[in-house]
Amino acid sequence: MSGHSKFSNIRAKKEKNDAAKGKIFTMIGHEIALAVKAGGPDPSNNSKLAAVIAKAKANNMPNDTINNGIKKAAGSMEADNFEELQYEGYGPNGVALIVKVLTDNKNRAAADIRSAFTKGKGSLATQGAVSFMFDEKGQIILDKEAMDDLDKDFDTLMDMAIEAGAEDIQDEEDSYVIYTAPSDFDEVRANIEKQGIPMAEADVVMVPQNYVSVTDPEAVKGLRRTLDLLDASEDVQNVYTNWEEENDDSVQ
Repeated sequence: MSGHSKFSNIRAKKEKNDAAKGKIFTMIGHEIALAVKAGGPDPSNNSKLAAVIAKAKANNMPNDTINNGIKKAAGSMEADNFEELQYEGYGPNGVALIVKVLTDNKNRAAADIRSAFTKGKGSLATQGAVSFMFDEKGQIILDKEAMDDLDKDFDTLMDMAIEAGAEDIQDEEDSYVIYTAPSDFDEVRANIEKQGIPMAEADVVMVPQNYVSVTDPEAVKGLRRTLDLLDASEDVQNVYTNWEEENDDSVQ
């Protein structure tokens, strides 16, 4: 797995602007509605909802907003309107992209994604065309700065994570990244939460098996254009790519 800092990218995205933060809160609100519909409003009996709540807290969503979202979802049919979809495609230089969508309008979502790939000089592909290049993993990111007051070094965290069922933990520049099998994610996340350790991110993600470096300036420009447009879409939940962007920062 890559050794570049994943948390710095997450933090930059979160702090980009208020509109981006608002989109994250809106998307998490939709996830809460889906989770409540699937398993009820009690997170102690609904592991999917518990995971979404952890994600909401990692994104600094206020507790009142979380609780109000659960109550609203429990008393409405809002979740019936939303669908979870996945698109796959290629950016310039054959960079693989997986786009996770949560939408109440498939036509709008499809138009946004098609436009992003076209304007970035990439192309959409059929289901399964690139997903085989990724592994589904539980990923929990701990911000080192937020852990300054905790008496837990890397070895302590590693022992705790492995004992809870994690597959691996990596010491990166500004974060610790814990990986789990998808089936073990909820248990590991809950264990970390019980220890009072703040999580910067906690979700099941698609991790590239290998990363691709891109040095052609036009290709980099197209990739960034595609990612910016996807990020701007109200329906796009997550985007996963095997582009090793950090190594290409000098390319403008």
